Amino acid sequence: MNAARILATGAGGQVGAELARLGVTVVGRDAMDLSDPDTCAAAIRDRAPAAVVNAAAYTAVDRAENEEALATRINGDAPGAMARACADLRIPFVHLSTDYVFDGEGEAPWEPYDPVDPVNAYGRSKLAGEDAVRDAGGAHVVLRTSWVVSAHGSNFVKTMLRLGAERDALSIVADQVGGPTPARDIAGTCVLIADALSRDPVLAGTYHYAGTPDVSWADFARAVFDAAGLDCRVTDIPTADYPTPAARPLNSRLDCSATRAAFGIARPDWRGGLTRILEDLR
Repeated sequence: MNAARILATGAGGQVGAELARLGVTVVGRDAMDLSDPDTCAAAIRDRAPAAVVNAAAYTAVDRAENEEALATRINGDAPGAMARACADLRIPFVHLSTDYVFDGEGEAPWEPYDPVDPVNAYGRSKLAGEDAVRDAGGAHVVLRTSWVVSAHGSNFVKTMLRLGAERDALSIVADQVGGPTPARDIAGTCVLIADALSRDPVLAGTYHYAGTPDVSWADFARAVFDAAGLDCRVTDIPTADYPTPAARPLNSRLDCSATRAAFGIARPDWRGGLTRILEDLR
């Protein structure tokens, strides 16, 4: 599939920036404003692309506690409208979702069809989007990922680089564990999945894609400082010592074996991704 024939949302986001690097046609709010689901669907019908990737979302996890209706319109209603438009056009729809649809209990990696039970408004809004995409009835993939990082936008790596350059020591949560996932790898995976889905709609379903190895935020911060040559000491703290308006899942591990089986796509090693991010930032 010609990447330019793929239409993607999220021009201002991390994955959107990487999709644009691959030649995908990525649009922003001026062309497809997810707070207005009907216009998003109309834009898809007007453009008639070969496939659509929804890489845009309401991602302000804490603010969503007070803006759940808006978060649900952007993360729930808009993906549903876009998926229905894609179903009408008989083209693939790839929708990015999150581990936040799970409750974060236990230590076992979450499998795609494990029971969902979000612990915050953001997670509920993303779950609404998943359900709406499935209900649309078209050739779709819901791709859950976690801990997205890149040289673009705001993310943990860039925050740690800034704080690590300013301070000698930081206290970082150590009981939340997951797989940091480079946005560049997510973008490439979305393109591969869209192409595979166009050739074999039977592959439709829910899949996971997250970086390896699984790591705590504290250990990930140490890896960032080591890679960047920053002398900043990290003290492990529990989530209870870092309260936030929205609860966070402790277990963000994702079982990605179904993605490898269906599409031949393995989990990316975030350590190599971190090296590339630092090169981009330089």
